[in-house]
Amino acid sequence: MSHRDKKKREPATGEKEKLSGKEYLSELNKLHVELVKLQEWVKHKGLKVCIAFEGRDGAGKGGAIKAITERVSPRVFRVLALPAPTDREKTQMYIQRYLPHFPAAGEIVIFDRSWYNRAGVERVMGFCTEEEVQEFLQAVPAVEKAMVKSGIILLKYWLEVSEEEQTRRLEGRIHDGRKIWKLSPMDLKSYSRWYDYSRARDNMFAATDTAWGPWFVVPSDDKKRARLNIISHLLSQIPYKDTPREKIKLPKRQKAGDYRESKHPFKFVPAKY
Repeated sequence: MSHRDKKKREPATGEKEKLSGKEYLSELNKLHVELVKLQEWVKHKGLKVCIAFEGRDGAGKGGAIKAITERVSPRVFRVLALPAPTDREKTQMYIQRYLPHFPAAGEIVIFDRSWYNRAGVERVMGFCTEEEVQEFLQAVPAVEKAMVKSGIILLKYWLEVSEEEQTRRLEGRIHDGRKIWKLSPMDLKSYSRWYDYSRARDNMFAATDTAWGPWFVVPSDDKKRARLNIISHLLSQIPYKDTPREKIKLPKRQKAGDYRESKHPFKFVPAKY
């Protein structure tokens, strides 16, 4: 057995082997084709889709959203990651700052963290009172029922990462210059409060896991499988068909006529690679 084979971890009982990069990309490409079909159907039928992504820090929300959106139109798939509320927004009804971003006909809006901030980070980190949390948990099922009654297809995903994997990912951000921006002082504070977040999550599920707005939980220690599973599930939740369209044929280009290539001294980007 080679040194590399000795270091390779054997899968635990019942644990699937990780997908190779080739397998992952092959499956992802197939799902991307279906997402484009879904996009065209949503436009064609004027559907309204709202997707909320929640989960612990390092659970893989951003990567999952990128996997969904990298081959579709940002005009249809809109991603919202709202900043901290302004002083004015703090005086509004809590859900008010989210309402303007809800989808119109032909749109799929993805919230990278959503109105559930109140039940999670705001509650655990003390940014709101317990009374405000309970008011939110009592009100949000009715708000979501109104969303669904208005014709919005609502999907809520919770990405669940283990303690060990979260630690590995957050430590990786410390030493990776590409990811250091992902590690905020708030992430470090929240990291130490694992069980406070667990209690907040359990309480949130108990109050808001409804028939019209169910929570779908995604184990995300294996990022590749999690992304594929999310996209596959998303596609299964919105009935769609191939959109009727005329056969595409490129038209002939015009002839050059009296056009002559410009003699302008273009400043080209240096070819360093």
